[in-house]
Amino acid sequence: MRGKQQRGAEDSFFAPNPSATQHNLGLPNHRRPARRNRGPHQPNLKYRVVNKPEAVSSSNSHSVEDANVDVTVACLNLHGEDAGGASELNIVDGTDRVACFSKVEEGGGNDDDDDGGGGGDNDDIQTRLDKLLCEIEEPDLSEEQIRINDQLQQDEILVVESIYGENVFGLERWKGLRCFQIHIHIDVLGEIAITAKLNCLNRLETVSSSSDEFLYTFKVQYLPPIVLTCLLPKSYPSHQPPIFTLSVKWLEPVKILRLCSKLDSIWAEQQGQEVIYPWVEWLHGSSLSHLGFDEEITLGPYGMNVVQDEHVVSGAECIDMDIPFLRNYNDQRHNENFLKELHQCNICFGEYTGSEFIRLPCMHFFCLKCLQTFAQIHVKEGTVSNLQCPEAKCTVMIPPGLLKHLLDDKDYERWESMMLEKTLASMSDIVYCPRCETPCIEDEDQHAQCPKCYFSFCTLCRERRHVGIACMSLDMKLQILQDRQNSSHLKEDQKRREREKINEMLSMKEIHRDSKLCPSCDMAISRTEGCNKMKCGNCEQYFCYRCNKAIDPSDPYGHFRDGSCELFPREMVESWQERINHRQAVGQLQAELFPQRGLTCPNCRQFNAKIGNNNHLFCWACQSHYCYLCKEIVRRGTKHYGPKGCKQHSDG
Repeated sequence: MRGKQQRGAEDSFFAPNPSATQHNLGLPNHRRPARRNRGPHQPNLKYRVVNKPEAVSSSNSHSVEDANVDVTVACLNLHGEDAGGASELNIVDGTDRVACFSKVEEGGGNDDDDDGGGGGDNDDIQTRLDKLLCEIEEPDLSEEQIRINDQLQQDEILVVESIYGENVFGLERWKGLRCFQIHIHIDVLGEIAITAKLNCLNRLETVSSSSDEFLYTFKVQYLPPIVLTCLLPKSYPSHQPPIFTLSVKWLEPVKILRLCSKLDSIWAEQQGQEVIYPWVEWLHGSSLSHLGFDEEITLGPYGMNVVQDEHVVSGAECIDMDIPFLRNYNDQRHNENFLKELHQCNICFGEYTGSEFIRLPCMHFFCLKCLQTFAQIHVKEGTVSNLQCPEAKCTVMIPPGLLKHLLDDKDYERWESMMLEKTLASMSDIVYCPRCETPCIEDEDQHAQCPKCYFSFCTLCRERRHVGIACMSLDMKLQILQDRQNSSHLKEDQKRREREKINEMLSMKEIHRDSKLCPSCDMAISRTEGCNKMKCGNCEQYFCYRCNKAIDPSDPYGHFRDGSCELFPREMVESWQERINHRQAVGQLQAELFPQRGLTCPNCRQFNAKIGNNNHLFCWACQSHYCYLCKEIVRRGTKHYGPKGCKQHSDG
């Protein structure tokens, strides 16, 4: 909680020492914000169910998703107020409806009212400690006892600093008393679930099937710390306990009060002894179980418990602030630990700290050098559609912002150019001007006009526009150009250009004779061997080589299940069968001719004949190799045969 800080002569007690300044940069601020209409008056809540289009929306909303419920938390301003003075929470459940809870303040919002944690605008930690100090009566102590207590305090602080290190922050003395602060990180084994339950009364109740009640659960591994601020009186530890406040930004005041009561009971059991370390250890390891949060932390209820205790400092505002705060803190701690720890790159298998890695949107991470090389290779080879996460079976694309960081300016411009070309190639109504190669839009009559050189052409034959006249075939155009070569009216320069055109047409004719055009980008593709399922290397389109139709990339083999097209060409299957059957026929014939010289295969029990003096036999049935002498399977002939093994050649 935060509020306005008091000014006065005693303000300096809360200023950190110069040595601890760098640690205090990321500390939570203990100033407490003003609450609206708290104390004995509870806010009236109005409930209404509306359709999704009426749901309250905000450009600053924070969305969280779960398997059972989608929650959209509207982010309000710093004090949880919108422009109209009301805060709203939008929750979307599986029934596709939106429930809007509106807190309507009674009598307007009074920023000076007290809140559920005790104290208002001026109730900061300094004021609380001052009040608590005024409530105790210091006993009359001898000079010797004061000296002993001072030494014990000094020793205890040194021990705590040596154990908790950077989590201990020494503050300036105030009224001659030692003051310090400890950030206690709660011990969580693995992950712990955090649940928020709300109904129309804004109270935490048993989950039921009523339509006005919602449940949202998420898991975290790290919780924001408990902040213990202590002021040590001169009579500690001999007579008085430490004066303390306990601050938790996500816990309700009544639950913090239970923790304070436990600290008081620890002092009662160990009165006259140092208790700072036992307090910290108990808060670190047992605070959650003491509150009944062994397996699950339950947030709320909000504004239902009024606690007037100066030890309690609660930062629990409302669900639309606490859930984002807890999730952001958990993500921040995860990222901090990732940057410090060693990780292995799945490309080069080298180990580096997390600061040397780049994490992709799919949460897979690789070292910077490998990812740079990966991106540069694909851009250089033109396979920009393969700029996906290098992890196996992950198809998440590398975002453009990250590519700009991985590539230099020249490679990034090349990537942009190729992506533009591929995008235009994937559009069915985009063609290129045959003169200047500028992208043009094709009309319904298969005609287009270049916006750069204004050449109007036919998109089928790529020649000058010819309305009402059929396109000339490639053979017809080739014949015309070849006949023009014999004309004496053409200049040498014109003949040279036409010869180049003829050679280009002959090349295209040869390519089209042994290839198929991709149904998406018209790239000529030739199959050398294999099945009829083809994939275009230019646009990644799957198509059938037999019927030249595009097929579904999610199930490319589904096209061949109905029997209209064969997966493998019949002539290719027959060729395979001839090669296999030829070897089988030879093996069967040898077994019939030499039945007295042979051995059954130890793998499939098929008889195979021994030819000549070679003891290395090959089974034509199961393709296994085995030894005629020891009757064992031979994995590698060079190791099985030799001076220390079987003889490869022998009579008999």
